[in-house]
Amino acid sequence: MPVNLAFLASHGGSAARHLTAACRAGELDAVPVALISNNSRSPALDWARAEGLQTAHLSSAGYPEPAELDAAILDVLREADADVLILSGYMRELGRRVLDAFAGRVLNIHPSLLPRHGGRGMYGDRVHRAVLEAGDSESGATVHLVTAGIDEGPRLAQQQVPVRPGDTLETLKARVQAIEGGLMLRAVRELIEELKTTEART
Repeated sequence: MPVNLAFLASHGGSAARHLTAACRAGELDAVPVALISNNSRSPALDWARAEGLQTAHLSSAGYPEPAELDAAILDVLREADADVLILSGYMRELGRRVLDAFAGRVLNIHPSLLPRHGGRGMYGDRVHRAVLEAGDSESGATVHLVTAGIDEGPRLAQQQVPVRPGDTLETLKARVQAIEGGLMLRAVRELIEELKTTEART
């Protein structure tokens, strides 16, 4: 049976869009079922509704206690019968309940070659700026399992891109973003195969 994918997004949800397109095209044996955002104005929410996914806006505005928000997210994921959770530009830390319920099944993509330029406060343009300021000769993207530590989970897939002379934040960012969709697709496909193999053995 196909694996059900759910997404957490704060803004555009590019990974959610890429993976959903792959599912629709038969390139990924999975079904996108839900998207949750902490941002009521997130373009990802409008996109997900148009795609027929179950959607929810869950944020600290409605759930001021982190444990309450954690529980609310888990309730939506269980209602949608999600198997795998993808962080698609989600700008909040996950709580213990979600992490425990989906242990080994939560993926995130980070725009650097972890463990370099990862950790608290390192996201988006901050990462590309740090790469340039460090004088690195290469950057890239890393898909990793999400654990309680920020960007500390096991790395599942990684791809390098060169840092070229004269690169700006925007040119480096574009080069990294160009590989992210394919890298995430590869990692999700491999995780799904692993889950199915494990299920077949039990």
